[in-house]
Amino acid sequence: MIADPTLLQMKYTRVIERFAEKADISLRDAMDFFYHSKVRMMLQDGVSNLHCMSDGYIAQDLLEEYQQQKEMT
Repeated sequence: MIADPTLLQMKYTRVIERFAEKADISLRDAMDFFYHSKVRMMLQDGVSNLHCMSDGYIAQDLLEEYQQQKEMT
């Protein structure tokens, strides 16, 4: 199922804010990471109805992806 584009953009905003807090990074850095993440691709594509999950849940998934990427560098 594909989410309404306007609602999805609003969700992105909330997720980015929560992710920035959890990762202790700036909103700019959080937004840059988010828009290049696998999580955003899954949200956009409607994979597993991820967009139906809570903002906190998605932010946690994003944080895990962020931490994995940092470990690889």
